Amino acid sequence: MALWQHKLCISYLLILCLATVVSSHSRSYTTPSVTRLTDSFPRVPVDRAFSKAFGASNVQFLSNGSTATLALDKISGSGLVSQSRYYYGFFSAAIKLPSGLSPGVVVAFYRKHQLSNSDKYPHNHDEIDIELLGHDKRNDWVLQTNLYANGSVSTGREEKFYFWFDPTQQYHYYSILWNSYHTVFLVDNVPVREFIHSNTYPSIYPSKPMSVYATIWDGSEWATHGGKYPVNYKYAPFVASFSQIELSGCISDPTAPVSSCSKVNSGQDPVNGPEFTKLSQQQIAAMDWARRKLMFYSYCNDRSRFKVMPPECH
Repeated sequence: MALWQHKLCISYLLILCLATVVSSHSRSYTTPSVTRLTDSFPRVPVDRAFSKAFGASNVQFLSNGSTATLALDKISGSGLVSQSRYYYGFFSAAIKLPSGLSPGVVVAFYRKHQLSNSDKYPHNHDEIDIELLGHDKRNDWVLQTNLYANGSVSTGREEKFYFWFDPTQQYHYYSILWNSYHTVFLVDNVPVREFIHSNTYPSIYPSKPMSVYATIWDGSEWATHGGKYPVNYKYAPFVASFSQIELSGCISDPTAPVSSCSKVNSGQDPVNGPEFTKLSQQQIAAMDWARRKLMFYSYCNDRSRFKVMPPECH
């Protein structure tokens, strides 16, 4: 074999090898069995639970208000904000992400300023974020989770995961359980992350009443490979669909001396119910699976940001 043929063969094999590993949802995974928390709480129509926050012309309510589509185009992104503020609870949405190339696109449920109180506490707000980050030609969508309190972005606790499925083909559940004991991030009811209140500084744990947001927006400056790949509006509009909304928890009433925390119709209490104050052994095993197989970044391992390891990382 001539030298140039040998090099061509090696190059071809390398490209083929790379093509087989970059797509996380092309890998064969057996998903752990878990309790379906999304079956425990009532669903509410999107148009009753939310109002338009921005980009109103890019928001459409479909199927008698049970589904909403949010679009990003050259003019604007779009977003919804919950009618109520919440102290604690279980919050979930079934989301279908835009198909095709989507570098720089961010779809969020409890986004930056999701589960947010930044308008009431402009320099002292809390956040709990699920952000879905668009992909370029070589990568899949990425799930980023984060939380911080008291307006301190520098203390953000980001972790990033690949999916074990293609999130653009059908709806998948993205959920957060948030109470005074812990914050749990779940995908299709599989816990991917637990942040335990007692394991960290009190000033880090979100505790103020928050609104819930669903949004799509341009995150070109940072979303895909740290901003290397901006949004390409040649592929616009980018459309995300939200459905099967669940918002169950303590509703904040600014006129009341204490928050209103009543059990939802199902009798489940996501705030103080014993089954929601800690993960079951089944959930712990499922979370261990997700973190071993799919997590590729954790702030706990980022020595450039944290010279001293945060207490919850020990």
